[in-house]
Amino acid sequence: MIIGGFQKFSLIDYPGKISCIVFTQGCNFRCPYCHNPELIPFTPLVKIKEETILSFLEKRKGKIDAVVITGGEPTMQQDLLKFIQKIKEMGYLIKLDTNGSNPEMLEIIINHSLVDYIAMDIKAPLEKYKEVTHSVISPERIKRSIRMIMNSNIKYEFRTTVVKSQLTKEDIISIGKLVEGAELYVLQKFIPSKTLDPNFLDEKTYSDREFKDLQRKLEGFVCKCLVR
Repeated sequence: MIIGGFQKFSLIDYPGKISCIVFTQGCNFRCPYCHNPELIPFTPLVKIKEETILSFLEKRKGKIDAVVITGGEPTMQQDLLKFIQKIKEMGYLIKLDTNGSNPEMLEIIINHSLVDYIAMDIKAPLEKYKEVTHSVISPERIKRSIRMIMNSNIKYEFRTTVVKSQLTKEDIISIGKLVEGAELYVLQKFIPSKTLDPNFLDEKTYSDREFKDLQRKLEGFVCKCLVR
């Protein structure tokens, strides 16, 4: 595992649980609004040893409920499965954050019940993926991951970071239709604190009133829609 960051405590990243967060290094997307740009290259600025995290978890049994594995894009890590298994053997719940670009890895994880919660970022309507992520990704791979997650017995959420210049209201409704029937869809307000593209520090998102209207419309497609 190439690990570029580690947060020892969080009350908000795993719903209803006390967790720590492992940040994997490297991502195949280049979203200009990315708030973890230092985690995009596959060569880390600071590499954290896997053993350091496992030792920490061994000592924190009973005090922490869960481990969140995020990135970067965790499914790009060749030894992700072994890392997850080591954590599961300690008795921790595991939440995986993913961009859904690697359905083959997701299939293994789901079929073997290796995680307890999956959060998949949906960047845009399928036809705008290349434009928003600045990457070459088959929309069918994203669609496959969505269906796989929805048909699993694992708790999940889909979520979209909303940058007004990139996603129209119609785009957001299209995403809602893409995940129709989903248990939970989350709209994340873009906060320009740190971005891959410095120009996006001046970008805006929609008003609270507009988010409320979008939330109401999206609840016609999904079981529950939240705004964060």
